[in-house]
Amino acid sequence: MNTKSRVTAVLGPTNTGKTHYAIERMLSHRTGVIGLPLRLLAREVYDRIVALRGPSVVALVTGEERIVPERTQYWVCTTEAMPLEIGADFVAIDEIQLCADLDRGHVFTDRLLNARGLHETLFLGSDTMRGAIAALIPGVQFVRRERMSVLSYAGSKKIARMPTRSAIVAFSVENVYAIAELIRRQKGGCAIVMGALSPRTRNAQVDLYQNGDVDYLVATDAIGMGLNLDIRHVAFAGTSKFDGRRMRPLNPDELAQIAGRAGRHTSAGTFGVTGEARPLHPEVVEAIENHQFLPVRKLQWRNARLEFGTAERLIDSLERPTRDEWLTRVRESDDLMALKSLNAMPEVTSRLRNARDVRLLWDVCRIPDFRGISHTEHTTLLAKLFEFLHDGGRIPTDWLARAIARIDRTQGDIDTLSRRLAFIRTWTYVAQRAGWVDDESHWRGETRAVEDRLSDALHARLTAAFVDRRTSVLMRRLNQKESLVAEVNDKGEVTVDGELLGRLEGFRFRQDKTASPDEARTLRQAAVAALAPAFNLRADKFYNAPDTEMDFTEQGGLMWGSEAVGKLVAGADALRPQVQAFVDDEAGPDVAEKVRRRLQHFIDRKIAAQFEPLVNLQRDETLTGLPRGFAFRLVEALGVIPREGVADEVKTLDQEARGALRKHGVRFGQFTIFLPALLKPAPTRLRLVLWSLAEGLETFPESPPPGLVTIPNLPEVPAQHYTLSGYRPAGSRAIRIDMLERLADLVRTKDARAGFEATPDMLSITGMTLEQFADLMQGLGYGAEKGERIKTRPQPSAEATAEDIAAKARSEAEAARIAADNDEPSDPAAEPSADAAPAEPAPDAPDGSAEVPVEGADIEATDGTTVAKAEGEAADEMEVFYTFRWSPRPRHNRGDGPRRGAPRREQGAEHGARDGAREGGPRDKGDRPRRDGGKSDGPRGERPKGGPKGGPKGGKGKPGDKRGQQPRSFSSGPERKRDRIDPDNPFAAALMGLKDKK
Repeated sequence: MNTKSRVTAVLGPTNTGKTHYAIERMLSHRTGVIGLPLRLLAREVYDRIVALRGPSVVALVTGEERIVPERTQYWVCTTEAMPLEIGADFVAIDEIQLCADLDRGHVFTDRLLNARGLHETLFLGSDTMRGAIAALIPGVQFVRRERMSVLSYAGSKKIARMPTRSAIVAFSVENVYAIAELIRRQKGGCAIVMGALSPRTRNAQVDLYQNGDVDYLVATDAIGMGLNLDIRHVAFAGTSKFDGRRMRPLNPDELAQIAGRAGRHTSAGTFGVTGEARPLHPEVVEAIENHQFLPVRKLQWRNARLEFGTAERLIDSLERPTRDEWLTRVRESDDLMALKSLNAMPEVTSRLRNARDVRLLWDVCRIPDFRGISHTEHTTLLAKLFEFLHDGGRIPTDWLARAIARIDRTQGDIDTLSRRLAFIRTWTYVAQRAGWVDDESHWRGETRAVEDRLSDALHARLTAAFVDRRTSVLMRRLNQKESLVAEVNDKGEVTVDGELLGRLEGFRFRQDKTASPDEARTLRQAAVAALAPAFNLRADKFYNAPDTEMDFTEQGGLMWGSEAVGKLVAGADALRPQVQAFVDDEAGPDVAEKVRRRLQHFIDRKIAAQFEPLVNLQRDETLTGLPRGFAFRLVEALGVIPREGVADEVKTLDQEARGALRKHGVRFGQFTIFLPALLKPAPTRLRLVLWSLAEGLETFPESPPPGLVTIPNLPEVPAQHYTLSGYRPAGSRAIRIDMLERLADLVRTKDARAGFEATPDMLSITGMTLEQFADLMQGLGYGAEKGERIKTRPQPSAEATAEDIAAKARSEAEAARIAADNDEPSDPAAEPSADAAPAEPAPDAPDGSAEVPVEGADIEATDGTTVAKAEGEAADEMEVFYTFRWSPRPRHNRGDGPRRGAPRREQGAEHGARDGAREGGPRDKGDRPRRDGGKSDGPRGERPKGGPKGGPKGGKGKPGDKRGQQPRSFSSGPERKRDRIDPDNPFAAALMGLKDKK
């Protein structure tokens, strides 16, 4: 022991700046060595000195790491790895109170007794070592340093109520991970610090905490050994630990060493307990707060003067007792246990021939059991290594490469990576031993690289498992009372500091569903604070948005683009609905009212635009009396009323009253009273929504697709839904109201009593096949008689006769006059459509069945000759045709039938049930449609000359009959050729002019 150097013991509680003082003193000398209790702390001090003097003069030596520049002046080491033979000017030992540690105490005691600097020696630690140091080191000087901040007891706190910048200390890996998971769910995450972590992993985790990415740290008692962290509160999750042999309670000075990490520099700190840990005893609390502990009475010691003659003599020297009252022999350590086990193996003892072999065996036994699998497993590995080193002088390169390759895998969970890190530490330690491997620098670099890769992977797994960056960032900002400003992108995604909170759908926040219940509360709290300005900006944008960006759904929803912002609710009447805005309460009443007003403006303008004719009708103050009442009925029905429902009211309206209503576009159809402008798709869609709101329906009927003339007539759909949609049920389908009125115009030109066939115009209007048309007509109250006949072949078109041309001219003039009058049929049920003139019959081709020659008869040609039917000619092609006659009969639909006690004429109008026959107005003259197309409000139309008079029964004519002497037959075949105009006729010029116009 060098007694010439100055020896100083700098003692005091934590947070007194002892380590910082030692660094300053070492750098004031030319050379120096400082021993630290942990590899992690050694790395921290090394980085600090490198920052001050550069890496070229600073060495780092630990069991698994060795960085030694050629011009090294300052050595930063773990206490076990301190080079004592270099003769440094300065030597310092940190945490000297570890001389009393049961496992490592003998190493610190040896440094206390034997490590000296040429000029200065410092011992740093707790004041409990004052008596022992004074007794063992004569002439030592003591320096007392007081704590720079106040440390106080805060009692027990739940983890959910743990303040920020807190460290929770547990004493097992399982407890550390369990607490970390709980903090992640409730607080957003934490960093983890354990002695078993590699420096790289530990530094990465500490950076998470120090940089503010997380506000909580979960650690083992490793943080008590000089790690300088910004901790305000230390909470003990337990007060007992396993010391390698048994569970024991922590001493007050050990608790104080850990609790002292709280309150760095001049900031006050607190300590307490959490979880299942019992509150600290008042005496323990007082001792920690006042830094008053029982002095250390015994230091762990092991003989350092070893004898290597034989293995037995080495064991004896290690177990040699001491007679010093301040010292006590250490309990059997791991290296001594390994030595005894290896000495019992014949394959080992057979190789122990001299002191060099024994020294080599002892060096192998000092390899720490990083893997911690079992003592037997560790001993087997040591025996193999001793065999390699003794027999070959080196560990075989291929064997070492295979062992490292098995570890060099970054896949796996936290436990798997932690085990691999422990395994690689063994080979890192081996590679640091001089002369044990070939190409030492290569294997030192290789093992370090593997450790770094595993360290990075473990850090990533720890961060992924125990850090929710989103919740952590939000909680930190909230706790720091910082203003949170949310960013909303085009997709509605809400982010704060790049962290996704959820989506903003209209003015309602939809939280991210991936969050756990604990995280959800934090997200909601952060969203409320962050979205306040976003709601106001969004409300301003919405209020200034054009109506074209808004729409309503068929179920009464109100949309802004693709986002739901409200819904319609029933108002005072159908045309004045109210709106209910979808706005979160957190947005505030001002935002909600602004959104509601804008939606109300939108729907009011939409109704005014789509229902302009109806609104004008409602506001027309010139309407009085019966027209006023009928207008009210029409407004109440939203512009569409089945005629049979208001037949009596219609009868009471005179021509003047009807004319006043027609000025607003009201059309008195044969089946429906309606406003044609309101049958367009947009008003129809709105009408269904307004009617459903007024009726209080939960599910609204949807409007048919636009452009369809007919739609299926479903039994489960009420007839009123079809009426509001602009359709009238008839048979298996429902036909659009306006197209039905056009069809009625065509039917009125036919003799419904004698019978008629469907014309191409009728089929074209309805867009149906003949069979579908027959079903439709039966639904309207007509009988359909099916028949077959020989299909007429196409004939060459014939020129019109003078009589036909004159009849055509009179028919066109009469039709034009009728359309201009825009009046009604004498019977309300037979009123034509207002926007479609009755289809005029072809003057030279009646609408009935065509004249079909009798089988076997001759066919008359246009030139008067007769052509006999060729024998052996193929059979004639047959065609199906229907003859329709007005034949109303009761057909009950969905419980609707003729009203009891109603007049006969009205009952006839109500026959036909769900197909709509009952919905046709009452008819005159036997309840059949008029064939003359006459109007009740104007002069009766005159039937054109040569017009159809009804077809014969059976729909067939007789060949050879004169045109004016036989009943007209109706046919869909080609027109027959007529005589040419006589040029000598005095009216020939006029007739030719009419022909040219045609």
